[in-house]
Amino acid sequence: MMSAPRTAAAPRLRSAGLRYTLAACAVLVIVVLLALGTWQVQRLQWKLALIERVDARVHAEPVPAPGPQDWARVSADTDEYKHVFLTGRLLPEYSTKAQATTERGPGYWLLTPLCQADGGTVIVNRGFIPLEAAAGLEGSLNAVVPAGTDACAAAALAGRAPVRLNGLLRISEVGKGPMGLRANDPAQNRWYARDVHAIATARGLQPARVAPYFVDADAGQYVADLAEPLRPYGGMTVISFPNNHLVYALTWYALAAMMAAALAWVIRDERRRAGK
Repeated sequence: MMSAPRTAAAPRLRSAGLRYTLAACAVLVIVVLLALGTWQVQRLQWKLALIERVDARVHAEPVPAPGPQDWARVSADTDEYKHVFLTGRLLPEYSTKAQATTERGPGYWLLTPLCQADGGTVIVNRGFIPLEAAAGLEGSLNAVVPAGTDACAAAALAGRAPVRLNGLLRISEVGKGPMGLRANDPAQNRWYARDVHAIATARGLQPARVAPYFVDADAGQYVADLAEPLRPYGGMTVISFPNNHLVYALTWYALAAMMAAALAWVIRDERRRAGK
């Protein structure tokens, strides 16, 4: 007995199912690419608003720096790069140098506590010190407040004159320094990140009385009567926000368009073959 001839119906059904599956996958990929492009457009709008907001803060008239009653509410979103002023007594004998690389070359930031009348202490980045100028300071910028001593009260009793400094409010840098490559080593007095809590602890200040931010001093804020051998360069804050969102958005949209064009070509080719 001869077997019945095979029909081509089953293979054709499987082929059609495969085509529908591939088409559905292609549509899903297109939707995902369009969603990614739209997300980057939203990120672009957010970044432009951030840049505009920060630019307005930087160029505004200085306002009083947040006091202890406001420290809990200080955040990068609401306060970073705000132009502020401080009035109080500097404690240069308890300064700290943090490694820096600037347009002037490698060197250090000079971070000095400033005691305010409200009882708070703010770490002020008074500016940049080149390597050659800081070469002889290895042993002089590691002083610690003696136990049981209130450094701010001692400065007031000594008759140290208050000063006013203008600058940009910066949120404390916690963790590693620039590019996240090196961590602070307080025991060796090596600082890369401007972590105000860690610096206050290392200098023997009372961390609870130290602001959770530091201030980058404007240019020309040198205090001559401190009789220091250094003159730091202020006003060197670099404000830069990478903004590649438009490029990313165009890339995702271009990939979506390419995928859509490829899908349309495949569908047209399938229809042409089916019509033969």
